[in-house]
Amino acid sequence: MRRTASPLSLILLGLGTFLLVLAPLLAWYVEPRAAVTPIDIDTTAVYRGTGSYFDTGELRTVDDKRITVTQQVRGDVADSEKSGDAVWDVTTTVDTDKSLPAADPHDALEFFPNRWVTDRKTNKPVHCCHENPYFEGDAYLKFPFDVRKQPYQWWDNSLGGTVTLRYAGTKKVQGYSGYVFKGTVPPTKIGTRLVPGSLVDQPDSPQILAEEWYSNHGIELVVDQRTGRVIYAQTGPRRTLRAPGHAYDAVLLLDADKLAFTTATQKEQVKLAKKESGQLRLVGQSLPIGTAVAGFVLAAIGGALVLRGCRRPESPASPEYPPTM
Repeated sequence: MRRTASPLSLILLGLGTFLLVLAPLLAWYVEPRAAVTPIDIDTTAVYRGTGSYFDTGELRTVDDKRITVTQQVRGDVADSEKSGDAVWDVTTTVDTDKSLPAADPHDALEFFPNRWVTDRKTNKPVHCCHENPYFEGDAYLKFPFDVRKQPYQWWDNSLGGTVTLRYAGTKKVQGYSGYVFKGTVPPTKIGTRLVPGSLVDQPDSPQILAEEWYSNHGIELVVDQRTGRVIYAQTGPRRTLRAPGHAYDAVLLLDADKLAFTTATQKEQVKLAKKESGQLRLVGQSLPIGTAVAGFVLAAIGGALVLRGCRRPESPASPEYPPTM
């Protein structure tokens, strides 16, 4: 008997072997390179709630007023490509109904222009490209990819420092589940501000360098586990003024128990999280598993055909006849 391999069996074996090699490459090589912070981002997140603030027109603190926080993030593509990092320009405004809509963000109750630079893979801060301010921690606008059930150091821009946020279970936002992280900020002196002495119970001083204090009733973030995108955010800032060396608050500048993502912002963040998470799942999980299964099946079939071959009987030898005379 003569054993030969058919062209089909060799094709199946070769294709199966190729897919088996491709599967781990997708999971271990392609997927990590796909999990990078985008540089062409252009998003706006809106927080809203009620609280108290110091009305500079009335020179007093007013209560139960609507407060809106708008955070606009735009990626600087040119600087990002040049540095290899994610360079984002972030503008945060705190508005009351009096300043909305604002023609100039400087008219807002508070206004923070920032420039954040992070490593596109690790989300760690990178100190370059005219960053403002100098910041540290594990997370700010987003968490690292592949979020763990562990504490993270969240950069609080108002505090000018990091806050430890601890894992607190899971929560659904607009039907989409994410990891919950919570933390608080105790009253902390964050700087000084020159104000009339009478404003902080020091009427004998025309001007005084009052102490500015900040605390936070509670920070709650719901984060997409795979991408680190924040799909829900809630914060409770409190800012006050104290006379130098005093232990009590003389003026309440801002106090809100709960400023949270609006429904529209939640829906937009969930939409983006689903899209980005799905892309990473496809490259890092679905495709490698499907490719490995298909490769195994094809290689097994092709190998079986090669081993079995096509059995063909040898042609019988022609009988020999004596030469005719």
